[in-house]
Amino acid sequence: MNKDDIVNEVAKSTCSKVEAGNAVNAFLEAIKKSLKKGNKVTLVGFGTFSVSKRSARTGRNPQTGKPIKIAAKKVPKFTAGKALKDAVK
Repeated sequence: MNKDDIVNEVAKSTCSKVEAGNAVNAFLEAIKKSLKKGNKVTLVGFGTFSVSKRSARTGRNPQTGKPIKIAAKKVPKFTAGKALKDAVK
């Protein structure tokens, strides 16, 4: 399922396709903004979006085998909630 499929599903049950597209885009932007600030986004029964820190480390270039430095960075993380896990079983 991709973003267009989600927009179509929302439009079927609530409003027009344009309004559904705007709602989905606004929802995703709100999650991005919150994560950028370092906050968690918790959707009870669905899951939690959060930011995880990866420390700097040494890796290897697969072509040459030489060690390379990989910089520290922040990455998005999603943890599924119990209701979502149970629904997938």
